[in-house]
Amino acid sequence: MRCPTTRACFVSIRSFSSSNLLPALAGHEPNDLLNEVRLLSSRGQLHQALSLFYNSSPQLHSLQTYATLFHECARHGYLQQGLRLHHFMLAHFPSCTSDLFVTNHLINMYSKCGYLQYAHQLFDAMPKRNVVSWTALVSGYAQCGRGVESFRLFSDMLAERDCRPNDFAFTSVLSSCDYLCGKQLHALVLKMGLGASVYVTNSLITMYSKGYKVKEAWTLFKSLSCWSQVSWNSMIAGFQLAKLGMHAIGVFVKMHHEGIGFNRATLLSVFSSLCGSNGIDINLGLKFCFQVYCLSVKTGFISEVEVATAFMKAYSELGGDVSEFYHLFLETSCQDIIFWTSMITALAEPDPAKAFFLYRQLLQEGLTPDLYTFSIVLKACAGFVTEQHALAIHSQVIKAGFEDETVLRNALIHAYARCGSIALSKKVFEEMGCRDLVSWNSMLKAYGLHGKAKEALQLFPQMDLKPDTATFVALLSACSHSGMVEEGLRIFDSMFKDHSIIPQLDHYACMVDILGRAGRIVEAEELIRRMPMEPDSVVWSALLGSCRKHGETQLAKTAVSKLKQMEPENSLGYVQMSNIYSSGGRFNEAGTIRKEMDGSGVRKEPGLSWIEVGNQVHEFASGGRHHPQREAICIKLQGLIGQLKEIGYVPEISLALHDIEEEHKQEQLFHHSEKMALVFAVMNEGKLHGGGNVIRIMKNIRICIDCHNFMKLASGFLQKEIIVRDSNRFHHFKDNICSCNDYW
Repeated sequence: MRCPTTRACFVSIRSFSSSNLLPALAGHEPNDLLNEVRLLSSRGQLHQALSLFYNSSPQLHSLQTYATLFHECARHGYLQQGLRLHHFMLAHFPSCTSDLFVTNHLINMYSKCGYLQYAHQLFDAMPKRNVVSWTALVSGYAQCGRGVESFRLFSDMLAERDCRPNDFAFTSVLSSCDYLCGKQLHALVLKMGLGASVYVTNSLITMYSKGYKVKEAWTLFKSLSCWSQVSWNSMIAGFQLAKLGMHAIGVFVKMHHEGIGFNRATLLSVFSSLCGSNGIDINLGLKFCFQVYCLSVKTGFISEVEVATAFMKAYSELGGDVSEFYHLFLETSCQDIIFWTSMITALAEPDPAKAFFLYRQLLQEGLTPDLYTFSIVLKACAGFVTEQHALAIHSQVIKAGFEDETVLRNALIHAYARCGSIALSKKVFEEMGCRDLVSWNSMLKAYGLHGKAKEALQLFPQMDLKPDTATFVALLSACSHSGMVEEGLRIFDSMFKDHSIIPQLDHYACMVDILGRAGRIVEAEELIRRMPMEPDSVVWSALLGSCRKHGETQLAKTAVSKLKQMEPENSLGYVQMSNIYSSGGRFNEAGTIRKEMDGSGVRKEPGLSWIEVGNQVHEFASGGRHHPQREAICIKLQGLIGQLKEIGYVPEISLALHDIEEEHKQEQLFHHSEKMALVFAVMNEGKLHGGGNVIRIMKNIRICIDCHNFMKLASGFLQKEIIVRDSNRFHHFKDNICSCNDYW
């Protein structure tokens, strides 16, 4: 770990002139140096404090001075400066190594800087430890996300005589532990009489909220005799995590009426509570969103990019017109690169085209994109059908001198993979001189997305960094897409055994998907029952998809019931159950489900496909509705269907969702949006990127079996590679074969 400011620090130390301070210290006591060091540090002038220290007489160096400087290095995260100071101390003041006070500060510094191995070595070598020694190391592991080690160390601390954990020790270990460990710690808190501590209670509220036990968090919140800002923030964030947006808003309103000041963290949670499936009435949500926006303008928090981005994301998801908040921001004073980047960030995922348009407008305004702007624009590029936009931004990144920035190379890996070019993702990854954990995770995820699980599993052992939870989500997803059940089980079991990582909801969802897709639905159901936390909608959706594939009607009903409770406005449960009944010929039951769905006001997301021809993106709905060339496309499609039937294409009429004549069932299938997009591409072959040898189609839902079979045969008949990106993965069709090997 090399601190990016190391070189600047040493230049500063060498060039700093301490001639105006050293004479004043001549003939004085060690306390004089200590006071000067403390004064400089309090002013944020740590480099000058270090320079003064190194240029002073060793006779003036005291334990307190070393401790003060180690504390400041820890506070600022200056690992290299701390290492140099430590080596200096060993050379000039070796007796310090046995001092409890100084060693505690050293452990704290190395822990805060993430240098846990060295911190633990110092800890193990201590002849005597106190509660500060233990707490510093417990806190270090917790801050690095290593909850298992933190909890284990805390447990060892309890076995020590005369070493009673304090408030800070509890808050540290609670910040990274899971629900089961947290419950044990809560019991210990009550036993030790720390239940009245507002700091410990705040940590317990956060722990329960992260474990989706918001009722227990709310009970704790109400039990407090006085609430700090952290208490309110923890509870608002808890309701937001539980997707109880109205409750989060209610707590914020009460907090404001109580006269409690809010901060950046409060606003981020409140705006996030207005997003997604949080049960917010649209009109009420928009009104409240605007009111919180006014408060953030009044307090100046709106000038912070994260707050501005959170507002715009909430406002757009609630249906607010982009042009409206564009004008709102024009009226504020933050019309700089941060403002523009915020605007682009809010639109990068929901509307990549508008985000890219704003980026071009930013350039026209004469503003210079920074590293963060480029990373967000590349995120928007990931939403396009082809890699043309990502290539254009890549060239601008090089021109701006940001080519070697790890953050941007990571964004490029992601963008190229999402646009269908795994080859470009791999090229960027292999050319990286320095890779961080995101780099490895991005490449693993890219392989999984394109059905290259073997490549992902071969890359994993080459990692020179400790994997995290996201690493295993990528690996398990790759196994799921490729049907590698035994490999998935082995990886899942190794998480805790070999890497001390506790599986979370995402990992269980992957495992349910792996087992369920392979037909091992009983094992998938059993895994859900054994989960140490409540299954979320993703877990139940994975099980429902498996039931749909293998015709498990009874278990599907259970999954649908759970989904309706968790996300009553989501159409997935209704649609999948209707499909299951229709596939089994039970059209009356399917009709009942559709009527129930209509009666609940739930609307199914329409199947859409997009294709880029020239510089224009064309959208297709089923049947080609609204497209100006619909008639010509349908005629061309009928001809292609006839040709493919001659070489073996048989429509999967069992997928038709109504009890109608076979001829009409075929007609339903023939006009699926991806088929319309394919034919339109063939009609405009000369305008396709790359000369038309590769046809790229993007769709918003999973490709059906019939369209999958159709694309396989079409790829061979047309002698073209057809790449379809659906909501779940990429399918590369070439020479009558799909990269998924018909497993998806």
